[in-house]
Amino acid sequence: MHELLEAHEIAAFKTVCMTKSKTMQALVTDPELKLILQQDAAMSSDQLAELAAVLSKGKETLQ
Repeated sequence: MHELLEAHEIAAFKTVCMTKSKTMQALVTDPELKLILQQDAAMSSDQLAELAAVLSKGKETLQ
C-alpha cells in the first residue's frame, strides 16, 4: 500500500512537470529551449504511461 501511494505522488509530480513544460513552450522564444521543453513533455508523457501501468498492477494486487 505504501509503494502504491508513493507511485501516486510521483505521478502527480510528473503531471505538474509535464503541464509546466507544455505551458512554457508557448512563452519561450529560444528555439533550443523550446526543443528541450518539448522533449521533456514527451518524456514525462511516456513516464506517466509507465506509472499508470504500475498503478494498475498495484491496484489489482491489493484486491
